[in-house]
Amino acid sequence: MPSPRFLTLTDVAETLNVSLSQVKALVRSGDLQGVKLGGRGVWRVENTELEAYIQRMYEQTRESISRGADDLD
Repeated sequence: MPSPRFLTLTDVAETLNVSLSQVKALVRSGDLQGVKLGGRGVWRVENTELEAYIQRMYEQTRESISRGADDLD
């Protein structure tokens, strides 16, 4: 079964293993592109946008590590 094109913010939070409030902050800031749909204004994130965000974070992490700023917890 193919994965859905759009994810709820809760789905995104589960995928990234972060809180719902963190996902809302990412969408609000524009770091993660979301879309508000329907009369009730529900938020969704397209799978491709989530994957693009993850790739950007990998790139930023690589750049940070190469500059010696590896602050692993």
